[in-house]
Amino acid sequence: MKLIAAHTLATEAQDHKVVALVNDEDPRSLRLDGVDRIDLTFPKFTDGRAFSQAFLLRRRLGFKGEIRATGDVLIDQLVQMQRSGFDAAVLREDQNMDFAQRQFDRYQAFYQGDAVTPGQHRAVHSSDPS
Repeated sequence: MKLIAAHTLATEAQDHKVVALVNDEDPRSLRLDGVDRIDLTFPKFTDGRAFSQAFLLRRRLGFKGEIRATGDVLIDQLVQMQRSGFDAAVLREDQNMDFAQRQFDRYQAFYQGDAVTPGQHRAVHSSDPS
């Protein structure tokens, strides 16, 4: 997952079609033709509707472009964001980029499927020859 510091947004190039979706809007109402990125907003870290929007965009609507988390994004949400279909997250101003990256190092494999890898994962044991 691409991590973006909030203070770097002003210098980001805008050479693609971006759609910002408010968290109470149904993603199925979007016309996705030509859209490169969809920004989903977390107005408060306790409001998880953007997780559902990302999952719907990725799994049911087959959106292949970037899905970016914006707003009140905390590092403890990042792994679940990635599993829900987000590719990028703009961290809240007070969040530490180094700590954020460590979240992904902690959780490298899962037994359950997710928005990106829908099937169940097979457990690998040290005695497993494959």
